[in-house]
Amino acid sequence: MGVVVLALAATLLAFVQTAAHAAPVLLSQNKNVTSSSVENVGTPASNAVDGDNGTRWSSAASDPQWITVDLGATRAVSQVVLRWETAYAKAYRVEFSTDNQNWTSKYSTTTSNGGNETLNVSGNARYVRVYGTQRATQWGYSLWEFQVFGEDGGSNPGGPITGGGDLGPNVKVFDPSTPNIQGQVDSIFQQQESAQFGNGRYQLLFKPGTYNNLNVQLGFYTSISGLGLKPDDTNFNGDVTVDAGWFNGNATQNFWRSAENLAIKPVSGDDRWAVAQAAPFRRMHIKGGLNLAPAGYGWASGGYIADSKIDGTVGPYSQQQWYTRDSSVGGWTNAVWNMVFSGVEGAPAQSFPNPPYTTLNNTPVSREKPFLYLDGNDYKVFVPAKRENARGVSWAGTPQGQSVPLNQFYVAKPGVSADTLNQALDQGLNLLFTPGIYHLNKTVNVNRANTVVLGLGYATLIPDNGVTAMKVADVDGVKLAGFLLDAGAVNSPSLLEVGTAGSHVDHAANPTSVQDVFARVGGAGPGKVTTAFVVNSDDTIIDHTWIWRADHGAGVGWETNRADYGLTVNGNDVLATGLFVEHFNKYDVQWNGERGRTIFFQNEKAYDAPNQAAIQNGSIQGYAAYKVADSVTTHEGWGLGSYCNYTADPGIKQDHGFQAPVKPGVKFHDLLVVSLGGMGQYNHVINNTGGATSGTSTVPSTVTSFP
Repeated sequence: MGVVVLALAATLLAFVQTAAHAAPVLLSQNKNVTSSSVENVGTPASNAVDGDNGTRWSSAASDPQWITVDLGATRAVSQVVLRWETAYAKAYRVEFSTDNQNWTSKYSTTTSNGGNETLNVSGNARYVRVYGTQRATQWGYSLWEFQVFGEDGGSNPGGPITGGGDLGPNVKVFDPSTPNIQGQVDSIFQQQESAQFGNGRYQLLFKPGTYNNLNVQLGFYTSISGLGLKPDDTNFNGDVTVDAGWFNGNATQNFWRSAENLAIKPVSGDDRWAVAQAAPFRRMHIKGGLNLAPAGYGWASGGYIADSKIDGTVGPYSQQQWYTRDSSVGGWTNAVWNMVFSGVEGAPAQSFPNPPYTTLNNTPVSREKPFLYLDGNDYKVFVPAKRENARGVSWAGTPQGQSVPLNQFYVAKPGVSADTLNQALDQGLNLLFTPGIYHLNKTVNVNRANTVVLGLGYATLIPDNGVTAMKVADVDGVKLAGFLLDAGAVNSPSLLEVGTAGSHVDHAANPTSVQDVFARVGGAGPGKVTTAFVVNSDDTIIDHTWIWRADHGAGVGWETNRADYGLTVNGNDVLATGLFVEHFNKYDVQWNGERGRTIFFQNEKAYDAPNQAAIQNGSIQGYAAYKVADSVTTHEGWGLGSYCNYTADPGIKQDHGFQAPVKPGVKFHDLLVVSLGGMGQYNHVINNTGGATSGTSTVPSTVTSFP
């Protein structure tokens, strides 16, 4: 018996020793990878982790350069193998990170001879980077393969996360037979009508069919959508209404509500959509006219229409500004300060500044927002295809794009942890945020190409401890849409980061898009952030955003909701269509990337600047609303406006609303600045060009072409 026990013990010991010294697992193959540059389209970073020794990554011919592989989760790494092409690194480091920001050097050399190098390094890392500081040749850095080995970590102890499921209590689904629809939507409106900074969030979904005698009034944080593949699948003989009775006929604070994918035949002939910022009107068919002003024609400050067909006339009336993209209108009645159209059939002719119409025949690049729909009894998300030089709606024929079943989405509900969201993403699931408020103690990391992150009913994400709410890797085709990022009380470096700083990878064929993703700093309570949105990825499409440092509400004050910058663009070839950015302590927009384009920009400078000294920018009075970096050689903008309303010190002077280098490739069309009632003044429109505003008459000063 003792012999048997000893034999078993020896066998078990041998097994344990063998397991402890088992060969490490290849962790990096076919994982997401980013790099500082690529030599050409034939040498992308992904070639270095594809397991093929006949393909390679090659960088630009300059120092330094880097390549980073994302292992998908933190792993115990034990070895890195580098298979250099002839263009190798003489000096480089291998670095580990768990957050893609803070790096620890694990290996360093200044005397590499290239070839195949096996490096025994150890530590925990999600991101492994080779950082080249000196090339051995006149060419760039080039790797046939970049392999990372270690322990795979096994499966998650909680088991895999499954996709699909119910949409939660704040999504209300109706069909034509649903009893008392009017009573149900009225109840939600009564709760949300004036709840500007409340916690309620609702999505109203209407199944295909015909609905008679409905008037759906939309309050704050309420979205209405049809569940057909096309707007005409869901028909209202009635109205979807936004008015401003709650605010005495003033529509300038009708924020955060939306309508999408419905056909409406208004009872009176005109539907009323009197909204301000962050209130998109997408993929709608109005079988009549559209009135954008409140009853009584009080003040209004919108707005955005896309991919919509209005059979009758659109009447903006008192709307200060508006942007309409890739749509069809039967007519347009008037303009106040800044009406911009791109790709709109029936749009008025170019005539800025009298009347102030800026009209582009086409939109250079666009991709419509993903949306939820029913295929039979199954929920799916339709992801529309990219269009180039678009004009008119995308749904006139067969909609082009991809349908993604709901079981490929993790359906998130308030209370979910950031760890769970990241696990779902690591498993390859997309994210669907149901309506509600989500507190995040860690960053949500979107690392997989073509991931869809879609919010319903203004799902709101709040970083609680100074983290960035969401980061997107520098990969192809991520779609972010339909949610609000609300700064937490502890300062965050950013709320959203798209791409990796310093990386310039060509995504033109399949760009990342950011659509109806909004930012708020203060208003619902104290909030702070250094830069709300940072866009590093080349070719990103920013399609309708409102990035807002609050001028009213709770937690508002020059330092209380401090936020120096609204949007910083470092990527090249980035396009913004419908850009609303307001009230930041310094630059509202700073654009550092090359070949950027903006079609429509609306801005107010911060109301609460306490005095001239608080906004002094060296020798310049005030920070421009829209600043193009001095290093940029090519940039273009159409239909951009900035307003000042310095209520804390009406004597403040702002040198200009726009600042840009004077170079042949930097061009602006149809710019304006406005002093609201004489509360502060602009000295010029752009740089030292354009007349000053003056007095209390609230008359724009304009520049039609710069330089």
